[in-house]
Parts: sequence; structure tokens; C-alpha cells
Amino acid sequence: MKTDVLIVGSGVAGLYCALNLPKEKNIIVVTKDKAKRSDSFLAQGGICVLRDEEDYDSFYEDTMKAGHYENNPDSVHVMIHSSRDVIADLISYGVRFEKNGEEFTYTREGAHTHPRILFHEDETGKEITSHLLETARGRDNITIIENYTMVDLICEGNECRGIIGHDENYQFSSIQADYTVLATGGIGGIFEHSTNYKHLTGDAIALALKYDIKLQHIDYIQIHPTTLYTEKEGSREFLISESVRGEGAILLNSKGERFVNELLPRDVVANAIFAEMKKEGTKHVWLSMAPIPEEEIKSHFPNIYKRCLDEGYDPTKEPIPVVPSQHYFMGGIDVDRYSKTSMNRLYAAGETACNGVHGRNRLASNSLLESLVFAKRAARHIIEGYTESKKDTEIIIDESKYKNYKEEYKEAVLAAIEKERLSHE
Repeated sequence: MKTDVLIVGSGVAGLYCALNLPKEKNIIVVTKDKAKRSDSFLAQGGICVLRDEEDYDSFYEDTMKAGHYENNPDSVHVMIHSSRDVIADLISYGVRFEKNGEEFTYTREGAHTHPRILFHEDETGKEITSHLLETARGRDNITIIENYTMVDLICEGNECRGIIGHDENYQFSSIQADYTVLATGGIGGIFEHSTNYKHLTGDAIALALKYDIKLQHIDYIQIHPTTLYTEKEGSREFLISESVRGEGAILLNSKGERFVNELLPRDVVANAIFAEMKKEGTKHVWLSMAPIPEEEIKSHFPNIYKRCLDEGYDPTKEPIPVVPSQHYFMGGIDVDRYSKTSMNRLYAAGETACNGVHGRNRLASNSLLESLVFAKRAARHIIEGYTESKKDTEIIIDESKYKNYKEEYKEAVLAAIEKERLSHE
């Protein structure tokens, strides 16, 4: 296959990038599973937005403080000042954010000093991503290929010419492109306990390691403090959104005692939970929604409410068991403020990329915003400097090279993360 722009991944970063490219360009979006099975669909809480210029300083400080001031200030500035344009785009695609009459309703989450988060019930990611996907599927110049797994890059020197991959029947093929955008999501699939889909295994990170593409902070991995504890094995952990704590839910130990300020940054809350579990010798702590009115639980958090009921807990009447789990990847493929990698004709956006916005720890609900802002910037930068590349090269695929690629790539990523972690100690 040959195309103008190839995008690997069908989450908000991949889809929004595709939608910001001109309609006269042919675009192929490949995704490892069904298009809807991206972590973007799973985002519950919401998306941050700069409410007005008076909110800029506190929004900036909240982001920097949560990231332990290891953030890239320029990237944070770009994200915040691009937020209102992104929200306007989403609304034009049909995204519905909660309103009180004609005015938007804003919620607050951990480490935010002010309410600045737009949301749709407790499935904001699904609301946004489904409208982006529907719009993309309606564009004649965008082709979405599901169940297609990238296994390699096509490189000539320090220039990317596309990818090699296979379909669900392990039929290998190549896709050549003038420009390639990696938007493959997180790395949760390589961990035993994660809120991510299991098929998100850091493939782009593995290929960056293979081709010496610059990486940044790949040991910066966020643990979400509150996922629903279950004895069931092999399933993706169900996230209890930070918005629940933002609306007043409190954390309790086995004695029913509150032991932490629930609105501190995620890493601080997660560490407090781990410490309490160790002290008490328990497998989880408890989250009480008693401070939240029953009707608000049912209307603002309907899916969380239903899932808790399915697990045998009624959060309107009793605390629910929660435990921290791997959640988000702040590091990734190093990119500049236009999402360009250290390899020519190769861009990266979303969770697999690292532009420095999040620093050491991501501020709640900055993930959707950051992904969208820098995906759009990737599209704009590609078009501003667009030149054609060779797309008529004969690609000979040696399938034997990829016999054990899954295990090899996983081991490579885990080893690189551990090496980076030890270098910081």
C-alpha cells in the first residue's frame, strides 16, 4: 500500500491528526484492534480547558506542580493557550459537554486549584473519540484499517518511509508514506495490573529503541490511585475516575479512618495508599462516596455506578474497594513542539510521545487535551513543509525476522525502562 500520510493508532491523537490534514491528501489510519478499542475511549473524567485569561497562571502552576516542575514550560504554554480552539473544534464535530442551561459545567479533579474540566457524564473519552471516529469515517480521503499491527518501520538512513505490519491472519505487508505519525497509545499491556487495554504494548517505543530514535523519560510511569479492586484475574482494571474524589469522595482504611487528602497529585495519593495497605497488611483501601448526593452519583457517574453494582457494591450505600494500578505513560518518543521526532518524516503524538507537558506526573484531565493539541500541530507542521518521498521502493519482507517480535519488543521496552529508572536513582 502507498499513501500520503500514514497514522498508526485510532485514539484521539491519531484521529484528530487525520482530521486536520487537507482533504486532498490520502490518509491511512491503521489500528491494532477495533478502532474503538483505544484508551482514549476509556477516559472518564474530562478534558481541561483555559476558562479565561485569569485562569492561566493557576492552570500553568497546577500542571507544573503536579509534574514536579520537570515539565517543558514552552509545551505547557502551548497546550493551555491552544485549549479553547480545540474545544471549539470538538463541539463542531458534535461533542456534547455537560451544561447548566447555556453555560458549560466545569468540574475539579485532584491537584487542580479551580474547576476547569469539561466532561460528559463519566465517559468523556468515549464522547470525544466516537465523534472524531464518525467524522473520520465520513471523509473520503481517510481509510481506516482495523486489526493491523505495526511490527517495523521502513527506514532509509534517518528517514522514515512507512511501516511493515500484519493483519489478524498474520499476513504481512508494507505501507509506504510520505509522512508517518505514531499515535499508538500507552504501554499498559506490558504490566500485570493496568487500566490500559492489553494490546497496548509500547510497540512504537520498541521500534524507537531499534532505530535509535530519541526517547525521553521512559521511566516516568503514572500509577492511578483508584481502580476497582477485584479478585478476577486477567482483566483490565476498571478505573474509578479522579472526578469522583473531585466531587467529594474520601479514602478510608480498614478501620474507616480517612488517611490522606484525596485531591493531592496522583503519585502522592497512590503512595499514601500503598503505605496504608502495607501498614495494615491489606490488598486494598476503601473509597466512600457518602459525601456525594445519591442522584449526583447516578447522573454524573452512571457507568462507574453500574460497574460497582456488577461487582457487588452499591456506592450510594457503602464504600467500594480500590487499589492503585499502572495508568499512564508520561515519557515516550521525544518530540518537539510540533510533534516531530528525531527521525525525518516521522512524527509522534498522544501517549506514546513525550513533549514534556506532563513532567514526572500528569495533572488529571490534561491527557486528552495534550494529545489533541499536539496532534493538530503535527498535522499543520507536516503540511507546511510537505514534500514527496520515494514511495515506489520494492519492500521485501523477511517474515522470519518477526517470529518472536512480541516477546522481543516487550523485553526491550521493560529493560530500557529499568535502565532509565536506575540512572535516576
